[in-house]
Amino acid sequence: QVQLVESGGGLVPAGGSLRLSCAGSGRTFASAVMGWFRQAPGKEREFVAGISGSGRTTDFQGSVKGRFTISRDNEKNTVDLQMNGLKPEDTAVYYCAAKKTGLPIGRRQGDYHYWGQGTQVTVSS
Repeated sequence: QVQLVESGGGLVPAGGSLRLSCAGSGRTFASAVMGWFRQAPGKEREFVAGISGSGRTTDFQGSVKGRFTISRDNEKNTVDLQMNGLKPEDTAVYYCAAKKTGLPIGRRQGDYHYWGQGTQVTVSS
């Protein structure tokens, strides 16, 4: 059974940092694009960041570019999202996702086949 499990969410003040981690099991994701999405209350789930299987190609939503970084460790089957300079508008449930295949990095939910259960990130003002 393929699973993605997120960890690292929590409550931080504006300007703070958090590091989210996603651990995959049930198959290797080394060649697959992996990504992070988020969903704030009353809003649709949106793309945050994605990374290619090799880790050499990344993509970020405009509002997080320069503040968030994404990385992966294919030996450990993990992908991390480092979030710096957090703002109250970053408050959301963050989801890890994985495609079955490699590039391109998709920004649509339908591009991804596997999903984690989500982890809450709350940024206080």
